[in-house]
Amino acid sequence: MAANPVVSGTARTNSSARRDYTALRSVLFLFPAWALLLVFFAGPILLTFYFAFTNLSLTGTAAQNVQFIGFQNFAAMFQDPNFRVSMVNTILFLLASAVLGQQILGFILALLMKEKNPTFRRLIGIIIIAGWVTPEIVVAFCWVAFLSDNGTLNAMLGYAGLQPIAWLYTFPMVSVIIANIWHGTAFSMMVFQAALDDVPKAIEEAAVIDGASRFQVLIRVVIPTVKGSIVTNMILVTLQTLGVFTLIYAMTGGGPGTATQTLPIFMYNQAFVNYQLGYGTAISLILLLVGILASLVYMRSMNVKV
Repeated sequence: MAANPVVSGTARTNSSARRDYTALRSVLFLFPAWALLLVFFAGPILLTFYFAFTNLSLTGTAAQNVQFIGFQNFAAMFQDPNFRVSMVNTILFLLASAVLGQQILGFILALLMKEKNPTFRRLIGIIIIAGWVTPEIVVAFCWVAFLSDNGTLNAMLGYAGLQPIAWLYTFPMVSVIIANIWHGTAFSMMVFQAALDDVPKAIEEAAVIDGASRFQVLIRVVIPTVKGSIVTNMILVTLQTLGVFTLIYAMTGGGPGTATQTLPIFMYNQAFVNYQLGYGTAISLILLLVGILASLVYMRSMNVKV
């Protein structure tokens, strides 16, 4: 028997009305969250972009009469030798600390603990994670106490009959890089542990049966399998490392001179020491651009689609 067209039309209308009501209710429930994001996330981002093109200052006439000055902040920035030094220091700190340090060391630690006794893994994990959960300012004080002229490391050198070294003055960048590696490696280790535990053991066993060595299994089976985790961790570690401020500032203050002055410290000095907020905000946009470009390079190098 043919369906009544009036009844069918009414049913479709009611179904459409229910969907509209459900969508409206979802929007209403999500509205507080969207409002918070707009006020505390999107709003500051838009203000940052705007202030980067102004002469905003904490003192003087520019504090009361903010003017749009176009690309003058960026022009002054690229002509400033301190900016170039800060950019080089930032890239060096990023490559040594995030790429060669936390990423590789975290992967090695995760690989060494793979399929080990759960109690052993838990014990080592707690020891390593303790450094990660420690606040940056505490980590900085610990490493200053370890590397200072009268610190633990020089005391150990003295017991060995060697002359003490002013580590924070002679090797300032190496000191902050090692401190940041110690502080952040645990995060990479946990990411890689989870990824390595998900690698099917049958695939590794099949590769061994086919005659592959352990190194070949690692390079041709394990790493391609966890490629997504490698890229994700690299992006997260890069963004975290680019934003490191407290650790370096508390250990060296960006010195001696400009030896450890990275972009965050250069930005802080311009914005809150020299009171040039517009100029400091422009530097923050360059820092953001460095993070975006680095993330794109990681994705392209690992053949991950964006």
